[in-house]
Amino acid sequence: MNFSSLYSLFKKKTLKGTKEVHAPLRLFNSLSNMKETFESIRPNVVNMYSCGPTVYDTAHIGNLRSYVVSDIIRRVLEYNGYKVKHIINITDVGHLTSDEDSGDDKMMIALKREGVPITLTEMKKIGSKYIKEFKEDLKELNIKTPSVFPRASEHIDGQIALIKTLEEKGYTYTLKDGIYFNTELFKNYGFLGGIDNEGSETVSRIGKHEGKHNQQDFALWKFSTTKTKSGKELGWNSPWGVGFPGWHIECSAM
Repeated sequence: MNFSSLYSLFKKKTLKGTKEVHAPLRLFNSLSNMKETFESIRPNVVNMYSCGPTVYDTAHIGNLRSYVVSDIIRRVLEYNGYKVKHIINITDVGHLTSDEDSGDDKMMIALKREGVPITLTEMKKIGSKYIKEFKEDLKELNIKTPSVFPRASEHIDGQIALIKTLEEKGYTYTLKDGIYFNTELFKNYGFLGGIDNEGSETVSRIGKHEGKHNQQDFALWKFSTTKTKSGKELGWNSPWGVGFPGWHIECSAM
């Protein structure tokens, strides 16, 4: 989206002798692959969800660009009379260093880097530290405060419930390191992003992983591989054992 197209969103048309009205909003729809006139599901109400930061370190300018864009869209919607509920989630567990659903949890990296005990309590403390920094960054950039800041670690029960539902419907399978979603069984998987599941092996940012049925399959729940000093497995209890959610299911739950 360039500045000229943004300007066109702010322009208003006035019909002679009538009340001033806003020009219709036209946004790119990844489903149809074209610009379309925006129509909200509920009249004059818009719910926005922005994938938030993984709070294991200080955000850089590239991270923050996403929220500048979201803020512009929100302001345009509000200018056009919509009531906007904007959610920015906080990923404070479950984001691995590799898109292959492998590697360390990034929050674990923060624990080791800062030399604190490997516990869920310390993980939450580090998350809170960088959440505070992130909110200060948003304020400095004059980004409007979102309606809700949900933390992934506070919605574990909801994530487990979603995984159980998928399991009951036959969409999951188990590998030695966790529970995975079988994308092949979901006919329209990737449709919104224009992904051809029958195409090349480069269609997904999710990398190859031994045992996965399909390249695009992703982890719903990862089994714990870390123990605290007391010998207790680090993670949350679940029907599949102690572990933590995959970051894709986190956003779905929040």
